[in-house]
Amino acid sequence: MSSSETEGTFRVVVAGGGVAGLEALLALRDLAGDRTERVLLSPEDDFVFRPMSTAQPFARGHARRLRLAAVAARVGARWRRGALASVDAAAGEAVTADGDRLAYDALLVAVGAQSAHVFGAATTWTPEQDPEVFGGLLRDLEEGYTRRVAFVVPPGNTWPLPAYELALMTAWDARGMGRDDVEVTIYTPEDAPLAMFGTAASAALRDDLDEAGVRVVPQTMVVEVEGRLVLQPGGEPLPAERVIALPVAAGPALPGLPADRLGFVLCDRHGRVSGVQRVWAAGDAISFPTKQGGLAAQEADAAAEAIAAAAGADVDPQPFQPVLRGVVLTGRGRRWMRRDVGGGDVEGASEEHALFWPPTKVAGRYLAPFLEAFDVAEEIGEQAAPDGAPVELDLARDVPAAADALRLADER
Repeated sequence: MSSSETEGTFRVVVAGGGVAGLEALLALRDLAGDRTERVLLSPEDDFVFRPMSTAQPFARGHARRLRLAAVAARVGARWRRGALASVDAAAGEAVTADGDRLAYDALLVAVGAQSAHVFGAATTWTPEQDPEVFGGLLRDLEEGYTRRVAFVVPPGNTWPLPAYELALMTAWDARGMGRDDVEVTIYTPEDAPLAMFGTAASAALRDDLDEAGVRVVPQTMVVEVEGRLVLQPGGEPLPAERVIALPVAAGPALPGLPADRLGFVLCDRHGRVSGVQRVWAAGDAISFPTKQGGLAAQEADAAAEAIAAAAGADVDPQPFQPVLRGVVLTGRGRRWMRRDVGGGDVEGASEEHALFWPPTKVAGRYLAPFLEAFDVAEEIGEQAAPDGAPVELDLARDVPAAADALRLADER
């Protein structure tokens, strides 16, 4: 028996207290209101806003933390500590790692992905990593023990932007230490720096990299052979004394839900999980090739609209239409990226001022203004918004892997 039959309301369990989970809760409050009873299931006590994690070792920012119990209460939800371990779709129950069963009328799986290390012969940076680990590199630079630093975007990485931020801030810090002999290089399989944002944004970022003295080696894969890092094509050893690599994402592989070979949940463009009734998914846990907070929020919005409609709200659910927005911390400010593909702008654009509001690194429709207003006396609407347009990119047209993922989602 479903919870709606026993309690008279449509019970939505949102598993995951990250960007996708909170965006979905906010969207459901707006779209379905009192029609739904909302429960937030998360193994963590805090929501950690991680996009600023790259700045933390350089004292230019920090990962913001909010208590999930307080956030849930603010949005009219109930928080419950626990990790989603499996889904019993036939019973309509989410099963936690402790064996507890939560009945649902709709379940949204937003548990995210795990960061997996690719190389044993490199230091892998992750948003969760202790900043002191990276701080050791900065101390070695200052004391002259290290002169050549490489940042590696490994094959299979789903979001290369942190490599550029880390490289830029490392180069500027080294220069501030008086170390003009430090060589900072980025090795990436991309055709150009952050090529997914278009040629103009990539060229503008290249100018930032040139100014900082950061060299980029594109169309290059770094692989590990017998404990040594080598470059492909060519097979030459990677010429660096310290190597910082980005991780790759690993899916949650939840029993009871269909997944691809990497463990990511299979769903359609409304977030409906393939072949499973009353279960939706969004965020880094799903089988979409680009993992980024702004996209996770858009996926959560699409799923929330579908769930709200299932709860009886007057909503016309729209499918996930990926729009990529990006902000790069350059070490001397921020670079905002825009590509107006709808207006026929094939070059795209990039500016050093805000192009969307609120000016946050995760442009969630609901979550961004919520975070901006949380614990702030003034309402967000009373603050002056910058004059700008959303940063847009048609991933379906310009990133082949994304186009393939969307086509497959349409077939589910």
